[in-house]
Amino acid sequence: MASDPRHQLTAEPPATAPAPAADRSTVPDTGSADAVGGPGTRPDAKPAAPGAAPAAWRLDGSGSGSGSGPEGAPAHGGAGPPDDHHGPGAPRGTGDGAGYAPEAVPLADTAGPHDVPTSAVHGCWYPSADPDGRYVAFVCDRAGVPQLWTGRVDGTEVRLLDADPHPVTEVSWSPDGRWIAYTTAPGGGELTRVLCVRPDGTGRHLLAGGDEGTSAHLGCWQHDGSAVAVTVTDPAPPGDPRAAHEPTAPASPGTSEQVLEAISGRDGRAVLLDDPRSRSTAPAPGTTRASVQEPEPRTLSAYLVDPEGVSAPVLLATERGAPTLRVCDLSRDGRFALLRRGPRGRREALVVRTRDRAVTCGVPVADGDPWIGGFSPDAGTLWLRSDGGREFAALLAVRLGRQGEHLGATVVAERPDTDLELLALGRDGRRAVLSWNVRGVSELEITPLAPHPVPEPNTLPGAAGSASAGPPRPIPLPHEVVTRVTVTADPDAPVVALSGSRRHPGVWWLPQGMPLRTPWSSRDEDAVPDGRAAVRPTALRPVARDGLVLGGWYYRAPGRSPGEPAPCVLHLHGGPEEQERPVLEPLYHELLGRGLDVFAPDVRGSSGYGRSFVDADLGTGRFDALNDVADCAAHAIVSGLADPRRLAVMGHSYGGYLVMASLVWHPDLFRTGVAVCGMSDLTTFFAGTEPWIAQSAAHKYGHPERDRDLLRALSPMSRIDALRVPVLAVHGEHDTNVPPGESEQFVRAARERGLEAQLLLLRHEGHDFRRADSRRLFRRTAADWLERHLTD
Repeated sequence: MASDPRHQLTAEPPATAPAPAADRSTVPDTGSADAVGGPGTRPDAKPAAPGAAPAAWRLDGSGSGSGSGPEGAPAHGGAGPPDDHHGPGAPRGTGDGAGYAPEAVPLADTAGPHDVPTSAVHGCWYPSADPDGRYVAFVCDRAGVPQLWTGRVDGTEVRLLDADPHPVTEVSWSPDGRWIAYTTAPGGGELTRVLCVRPDGTGRHLLAGGDEGTSAHLGCWQHDGSAVAVTVTDPAPPGDPRAAHEPTAPASPGTSEQVLEAISGRDGRAVLLDDPRSRSTAPAPGTTRASVQEPEPRTLSAYLVDPEGVSAPVLLATERGAPTLRVCDLSRDGRFALLRRGPRGRREALVVRTRDRAVTCGVPVADGDPWIGGFSPDAGTLWLRSDGGREFAALLAVRLGRQGEHLGATVVAERPDTDLELLALGRDGRRAVLSWNVRGVSELEITPLAPHPVPEPNTLPGAAGSASAGPPRPIPLPHEVVTRVTVTADPDAPVVALSGSRRHPGVWWLPQGMPLRTPWSSRDEDAVPDGRAAVRPTALRPVARDGLVLGGWYYRAPGRSPGEPAPCVLHLHGGPEEQERPVLEPLYHELLGRGLDVFAPDVRGSSGYGRSFVDADLGTGRFDALNDVADCAAHAIVSGLADPRRLAVMGHSYGGYLVMASLVWHPDLFRTGVAVCGMSDLTTFFAGTEPWIAQSAAHKYGHPERDRDLLRALSPMSRIDALRVPVLAVHGEHDTNVPPGESEQFVRAARERGLEAQLLLLRHEGHDFRRADSRRLFRRTAADWLERHLTD
């Protein structure tokens, strides 16, 4: 990795590790993570090739090259004076260019009873095991919103640890078993915060992200459990709309009967565009935004935080304008930290020396799961999930020197035409659980690891031999897709989160390779309400007009005869780098129950098909992606599956953009469209989105200034006069990734042209709809709309 002066730190005295907590009482028997920032400082840089970084290269983004630290930074990088507050839960200034250090704030205990009623249809995901592997903390929506729960892997009893209605997104049980750290999204919005709670539900407190306009994400724990890494952003600048709202959550999850009233614009959790409460963030008709300059960069800072609150936070890294910065592992001796940074498509792993925050090496890593790997017990080997210089991600073993420098790398596990999607290292450092993505279906295996041997003094590093991975042991799976792997004290008994085409997300325990569903996960037979059978999709491989082979899954409505062309909805995923997977999607089954087929294709730009496929939609390749949508529709028609007179298109996020674009690029192909959180004008999108989203989007779509003409040509609003069919738009009111104004201006323009158009604005939701009542309202509204326009 080449040195970049924009990332150089000034020299500082070594940072100290958190002192042991003064009092760590025993816990009850129940218990024996990607931060986001601003546009990158190196938007034109490509991922660095594997190699050493100069020892002077430090991750702080100050741009300074001398002195004892920016503005006289304290050596420990910790919190400022006790009275240096910025409001309840506010991070405190450090004075070292790192923005604000986290400050713990006690919260009321909200643990629920053990006997909370279990909904037959619910999901459990994101498990994290306690040190003994007997208990698991996980996210579950049985109460209507994703919340933090714990339960035995082999018992029916579960406990709700945080009854607040703010959705939980990530969970991590400390290695010493004393704490569970987790991330929540207040009000369902995009800004998150990190909390801690004891396994018995007591001691709940805020660790980071409590200040208005800031966001915080989980990193890893120290291996002794004495501290957890968190990454925080500094507050948004004054006047920034992203810092203006303090999201309020509903008093309770509510019921479908309460929220269905919202369709007519009355009380509830959603409003229509013409309701007086609906806000508009889009420019008025006939006007344009004054500027589409990139938003002001913000600083990300990663800290080690003592959950007991005894020791001051210790700064690990800080970078101005970083799109992401997550601490993925710490060496057992505390000398090194593994960080994941960079925008989508250009991720890299950095080894940071903790005593002086020097970056000692960097390696390109794959997109997808942010937990990219970790150190061997002696810190001589770094195991990474990497696609550097490759079409597909593989397991890479990087040899590290005594100062963390890069001494070489070896691919130790790979498969042809298959991505290594998930990597979980065993606690003993001698095994790893690997999950491979085989055309959308997961294959799981446990493989032994042999790290690089430690060379004898005065010998060359390579003389001692190379790292290797032994023969893998396949683990049979009852369902198609693994979404999360957590290791336990028993290296042969991991816990995994599974999804499949015939069940809701659940958690499985795999002792000796035998998949056992945890009793508190929903049963397969409860997957679809009303006793209907879940539909298993069929894989399709459409061919684009330029010869590129695409992919996707086709869902046939029950009762349809094989040769009968059906009304069909093309559903387009987001990303663009996401991938359509064969998992039970309640929206699809809502449509299937209305007699509508669903085809969910992977157009170019999707993951799972290799790096070249992901990059095939860059820049002007976006026009080819728009043609892919039409080619996928044609494939379904020619195959005899879809009725050419009754086609609709639907999608979320980037898929919502493709919906709007397809309706104006192919105006005679679809009867209607449903665009969910989609971009209608790429120039206004860049002006209103989060800074870190803007940086990644610039790599995918084009720079908001240099490529203004391209962005205008790709924007659906630029061809709005070609729109001929009705459109429904859906958006979360707290979405700051794609602001609601993107949907509002498209709906408004459609109405001005005499077309039927509606906007459903969901209260207490952001870019992803996390509450059960919101998702139910969205599904029913979209299905009603599509059924009315496709079956008349």
